[in-house]
Amino acid sequence: MSLGTADLRPLESYVRGQWVRGAGSGQVLRDAATGAAVARIDASGIDFAEVLAHGRTKGGPALRAMTFHQRAGLLKDLAKLLMDAKEEFYALSSATGATRTDGWIDIEGGIGTLFAYSSLGRRQLPNTHLLIDGDPESLAKDGSFAGQHILAPLEGAAVHINAFNFPCWGMLEKLAPTLLAGMPALVKPASQTAYLTELMVRHIIDSGILPEGALQLVCGSVGDLLDHVTCQDVVTFTGSAATGRRLRTHQRIVDASVRFTMEADSLNAAILGPDAGPGSEEFDLFVREVVREMTVKAGQKCTAIRRVLVPRGACEAVISALGARLGKTSLGNPAEEGVRMGPLASLTQREEVRARIALLRTEAELAYGHPDKVAVVSGDPDRGAFLNPVLLYCDKPASSTTVHEVEAFGPVATVLPYDTLEEAVELARRGGGSLVASVFTNDATVAREAVAGLAPWHGRVMIGNRASAKTSTGHGSPLPVLIHGGPGRAGGGEEMGGVRGVTHFLQRCAVQGAPDLVTAVAGRWIRGAATRSDGVHPFRKSLAEIEIGDQLITGTRTVTLEDIEHFAEFTGDTFYAHMDEAAAKANPFFDGRVAHGYFVVSVAAGLFVQPDPGPVLANYGVDNLRFLTPVYPGDTLQVALTCKEINPREGADYGEVRWDATVTNQNGAVVAQYDVLTLVAKTWP
Repeated sequence: MSLGTADLRPLESYVRGQWVRGAGSGQVLRDAATGAAVARIDASGIDFAEVLAHGRTKGGPALRAMTFHQRAGLLKDLAKLLMDAKEEFYALSSATGATRTDGWIDIEGGIGTLFAYSSLGRRQLPNTHLLIDGDPESLAKDGSFAGQHILAPLEGAAVHINAFNFPCWGMLEKLAPTLLAGMPALVKPASQTAYLTELMVRHIIDSGILPEGALQLVCGSVGDLLDHVTCQDVVTFTGSAATGRRLRTHQRIVDASVRFTMEADSLNAAILGPDAGPGSEEFDLFVREVVREMTVKAGQKCTAIRRVLVPRGACEAVISALGARLGKTSLGNPAEEGVRMGPLASLTQREEVRARIALLRTEAELAYGHPDKVAVVSGDPDRGAFLNPVLLYCDKPASSTTVHEVEAFGPVATVLPYDTLEEAVELARRGGGSLVASVFTNDATVAREAVAGLAPWHGRVMIGNRASAKTSTGHGSPLPVLIHGGPGRAGGGEEMGGVRGVTHFLQRCAVQGAPDLVTAVAGRWIRGAATRSDGVHPFRKSLAEIEIGDQLITGTRTVTLEDIEHFAEFTGDTFYAHMDEAAAKANPFFDGRVAHGYFVVSVAAGLFVQPDPGPVLANYGVDNLRFLTPVYPGDTLQVALTCKEINPREGADYGEVRWDATVTNQNGAVVAQYDVLTLVAKTWP
């Protein structure tokens, strides 16, 4: 690619349903390894008030008209689309300085997050437009007034301002929970690598999978965008703490109480346990992990290891082992086979890292590598943003400050000795709040004490040892099902985290009213709401026929001592409370021999089940089972079975029906209470 820029293609923004170019000439973006011009970027002239309005009025209503399962289907379709085009993304990814391995984390890691949230949406969320949050609350003694928390999608737009180091994953890990929640997104990638984000968004827009307005892209400065956000919007930011603080205190964000989350600087630590000396498996795992975190993405990861905490007596061995492995890391053009580490994202970034190393060297000495000496196997050493790995050593970390405050966002780490585990934990905490810490140990006591001290100051703690070595995702890998964020310096945010990530884009609301009306709003029957019985057994009704509140009051069955003894003999459950009268009476909870709880559940099923083939296809479990009153020989049981919730599955010929099962005795006392979960055909026959 020529270094000339006269005919350079300008990146475009996708706003208000069309691709547009900025009004100015913009900034030239260059290949990180060769210095060749890749694109121009500019977003001047865009009316950001109209852009936000487009997302709110077009994308938002279209997404909210879908159920969680339908939106999960969109994520799956997007993931399949992008996976089919992955080689095109890889080809351009090398310009960002990423090797194939780096690109895999960014590209396929991001696509994998879409797949993960698609699966999560179908498995853990109902096929509804609202979420139920917790159990209902009875607010009146006679049951005529009740409350229920629900979660509803916000009606604004989610503004995602992302960092340069992960142009694909950084967008997709935020986009997945946003879309699943039913909220449109406006993505603003960092300029330096925005060309890769733009390419991926072009594939998404061209596919027509998303409704118009669900995704907009701004390539360039966002100008006065934040002047137009409202309390219904969400702003997320990934980048430097200084920029994040400036955005967080923007007057409009403060005045409108706009939800704002930040993932910022993080001086992540890895601790070599006192039991993990040289020669142990944990020692070797620790060394490999530190080297990996220093070299993957050239250390340009928010989760990379910055502080290497080592028992003082093992420092020399650790530095030697790290130097030996780092010496085998070939630095060069990531587009060429065999290169293990590529350049930093830009020359500007390299100069910033060198400046940070200079600050660190006021308290630490070079242990391996030199920031000003570059040795490459390929690429242009003058125009490429290459930097060899640099390892430092600070002999007195307890009395130092810079090593706990300055992050060199590149292939740089500092070894810090400690004398006790308590001291190691305290040094890790001095990072002021981090995304992740890791502890390498095979000692349960070390793991327990370390995690107890690290947890309040970290969003995630990884324990590494020989048992998990083959399956561990490692120190620096955020996962869709676990939170990615951290307190304090790390920004205070919590991205992903499974359903937790989705609820960030939903508004929790307490609904109060008569049980019938609360049931109608929430889509889940609560006690006190109306029930109905039309003479047809509920298990004879298909999903199309059954209604919330349909109820069956069963016949009765009297429990005998012979029943209890037969159940004990048949199952092998001969617990003394069922078999020994004197021992049962000595128990503070019982007056004598009692029936097994699972016998009660089995009897209840015998009372409410309709045995003939019909629309109920299977029972797949019970939730919230509680045994509330002991059942004695001679007690008579009866069941009230009420249709509690109906959840049709997208693309299947069946759905899920949740039933409230309440088992009472002859005195009306509740013996057992639980939810029965069944799979029911949508139509029958």
